[in-house]
Amino acid sequence: MAFVGEDVVLTPELLDHLNTRLGLDKPLHEQFSMFLQSILNGDFGYSYRRHDTVAALILERLPWTLSLAVTSTIIGYASAVVFGSYAGWHAERRASRGLTVAALCISCIPAFLLGLILYAVFVYQLRWFPFKGLYTAAPDLLDVMWHMALPVFALSLLIFARNLLIMRGSVLTEKNQLYPQFAASLGTPQSKILYGHVMKNAILPIITHIAMSFGSILSGALFVEIIFSLNGMGLLMYKALTALDYPVLSGLLLILGIMVVLANIAADVLYGIVDPRVWRTDK
Repeated sequence: MAFVGEDVVLTPELLDHLNTRLGLDKPLHEQFSMFLQSILNGDFGYSYRRHDTVAALILERLPWTLSLAVTSTIIGYASAVVFGSYAGWHAERRASRGLTVAALCISCIPAFLLGLILYAVFVYQLRWFPFKGLYTAAPDLLDVMWHMALPVFALSLLIFARNLLIMRGSVLTEKNQLYPQFAASLGTPQSKILYGHVMKNAILPIITHIAMSFGSILSGALFVEIIFSLNGMGLLMYKALTALDYPVLSGLLLILGIMVVLANIAADVLYGIVDPRVWRTDK
């Protein structure tokens, strides 16, 4: 009934035809086997609301969501590592305390609320950025960058705030180890000790956090897409929810789950590159 609507009257003959066509008349294990075969063949189902395949709908919007999430992740984590290292190494300075307090306040704001605040200030009041969409008329690079600037800033700001606190705590822990004190006794400059030695060890919890928080980053990207009306997977999921388009919803959730698993694998590989000790085995 969800495919055809709640107010549609179905005859028993038509209902039997739909059950046969969708394979719902088969045993449960056969239905699951058919589902797995379809997934392996790239068939995620058919949207009876949009009259198109789910795979085509997702592939059309996946690049925009990935560009938003990946760009925001790179900017957010890179800036968090640099400023978090400074905040942890110079914890007694006012600038460090100000960064910590600001990051603590921003990290407590949900992604949708932060997006709404930025939208209200920079779009509705100041009119510095466009109201919605990914581009004005045609997908020109500068036009796309202008439309994506504020959504990327909103998501990367949230990532930056949360990971700055983690990086600051990690640097504070490494700061009390013996090797920074030994390097300082040799006359090594403080900046070289921090960015050449301490930061390399302090960054390991950040890499672990990337894998653990990639799901929340994607969910934040979906909320940001809805707020700024970006034609990505977030807006597609929102419209599928309101229209009860279950094939699209199941396909989107499956793709998001696969992306989270791939992010965890990539984080494990990156962890081994940064710290080769994890690949060593005692013989």
